[in-house]
Amino acid sequence: MTRFRCVPMDAPSARRFRATRRDDRGGTALSRVADGPGFPCRRCLRLARPGEEMLLLSWDLPRPLGPYWTPSPVFLHSQDCEPGATEDALPETVLANPLVSLRHYDAEGMCLYDLGLVLPGAEAEAPLRERLADPRVSFVNIHTARPGCWLAGVERV
Repeated sequence: MTRFRCVPMDAPSARRFRATRRDDRGGTALSRVADGPGFPCRRCLRLARPGEEMLLLSWDLPRPLGPYWTPSPVFLHSQDCEPGATEDALPETVLANPLVSLRHYDAEGMCLYDLGLVLPGAEAEAPLRERLADPRVSFVNIHTARPGCWLAGVERV
């Protein structure tokens, strides 16, 4: 069985966004109060509870670099939250999502098209483990499949 860890947004990015309320595109982070599902924090990797203030902003993903690099809209708790790195389990932000995209990359940041998969988040763990066993895979980014927002990074343990 291939072991993995889910990696959240890094601490320096989260601190910068909270302190400046500016995103990586120069825009003002939007404040939203969670009033139901649909507010997955990219730092703690949990869904916001009703009443929690969230920031919505554009984040320049740290990887992959090169032609597959992309910015992503993300939600982030407006107040500090504990990092949500999980080991051998997918976080609730993935599990609760009705449709996710698993995007696999090699060590050079090139997308491995033959491994890409779109499926319900609750069904993603077994196929993720299978694909992480492929020696070409360096890391995986999990995105929402419809809007394409980054949910979490994945790497082998």
